[in-house]
This record gives sequence, structure tokens and C-alpha cells, in this order.
Amino acid sequence: MHTARTLGRVALTAAMLVLAACSNTPAAEPDTTATPAQTAQTQIEPTSSPSESTPPESQPPASSAPSATASIAPAEPVEPVEPEEGMPPTALESAKTVMRALKNGNMDTLSDWVSRDKGVRFSPYAYVDTTKDLVFNQEEIKDLMKDPTKRVWREFAGSGDLIELTFAEYYKKFVYDADFMNKAEIALNKGLGQGTTINNLNEVYPADRYDFVEYHISGLDPKYEGMDWRSLRLVFEKIGQDHALVGIIHDQWTP
Repeated sequence: MHTARTLGRVALTAAMLVLAACSNTPAAEPDTTATPAQTAQTQIEPTSSPSESTPPESQPPASSAPSATASIAPAEPVEPVEPEEGMPPTALESAKTVMRALKNGNMDTLSDWVSRDKGVRFSPYAYVDTTKDLVFNQEEIKDLMKDPTKRVWREFAGSGDLIELTFAEYYKKFVYDADFMNKAEIALNKGLGQGTTINNLNEVYPADRYDFVEYHISGLDPKYEGMDWRSLRLVFEKIGQDHALVGIIHDQWTP
């Protein structure tokens, strides 16, 4: 009786030891022979995309480079190239300086441009009269604006009356009688204004030895529909690469 009871207790104790040993068995090591694909299947997939889970401040900044469709800003206008230092001015550059002097009534600057040999001839109309048009040398030009002497500068077109004026009066009527400096169309060796008066410029000043620059205003007052146009032609003798002023020809509509 006692023996059977004792054996039962031994069997129960052995069973309990077996159960305790099973509960303390370490987890099995992973199979190192598994393939990368099999291992990946055991990983937990993320439930959101990286862009959703990354805070905005941790994301890289957008590129600042322009896209292929971005419009290209127009190039800045190119400034005119200044003439090289020491190089003689061209006919157009010479004319600009002379016209500025005429606009300002600067007779000293004007005299600097006048031909030393030929002086400068003033023609009130397109036809250059080599026998009647007045010619002044460099020294005479300097004091002309203050000279009270009345001179005959040919005849008025239409009436035939003598143009008897001081230089200052002639200047206002037959030289700078319009804003040529700011409002004129400009052409080199090309006539722009054409009236009834014969234009013999190229006969008196042949193109092989002379350049001329014309300043032309097509009209001063719209109500006259162009019949009040004005032109001023500056004629330069070509001396090598230099230019010397030899003629100031005024032109306008004539009856």
C-alpha cells in the first residue's frame, strides 16, 4: 500500500519536472539557410509611405533650378560701342557734335569743325549757289552770333525779296529753326526731304570727296499736313579719316 503511494508520488514529481523543463526551453535559432526572399517575407510591411511618415522638415528642399519650360528673359539692349580713343570721328559722330553746337549756339565749338582751307558755306535752300551763298572762315565764325551786321543771304523763295538779316536772325530762320537734335530722322549721304527747289548738293560736293548728314523733320504742325517740313544738311570734306565742315544747307517746302 505504502509502496504504491510512493511510486505515484515519484511519477507525479517526474511529470512536473518534465513540464518545467519544457517551459524553460530557449526559442529555436533562425534557420541561417533561409534565402533573402524568405527572410523578407517574415518582415512586417510598413502601413504608410515614406513621404507620409517623414516629417516635412526632414524632407529634402525642392530644386531651385529652372525647368526646361521656363521662359528666358530677353537680353538687355547692347549699348553702342564708343569710338576708340584716338580714332577720328565718323561723319555721323562729327555731325552729332556740330548739331549740338548749333542747338546751343556754341560758335567756338562750331568754329573748331570748320575747314581751315575752305571755311563753311551757308545755303538757305537746297540749291547751293556758289556765287551768292556766304562763306565764313574759322575766326569769323566765332563772333558771328554777336555781329550786328546785316548781310544779304540770297532771296526768299517765292517772293524773290532779299534775305537781309544778321547772322543771329539768319540762324533762327535758316539754320536751327526746328528741333533737329531731338526730333529729326537722320541719314548719311541720303536725301530725305524733297521740295520744288533743285538739290545740287552732289554736284557741288562730289560723293568721292564729301560726306553729308541730313537731319529731317517731316512736319512741325499736323494741321499743315507735312507742308512745314524741315531739313538741315551738314556737309563734311573727307580729309583722310578726318572730317571738316564745309557746308550747312537748310531746306524746306517752297512754293
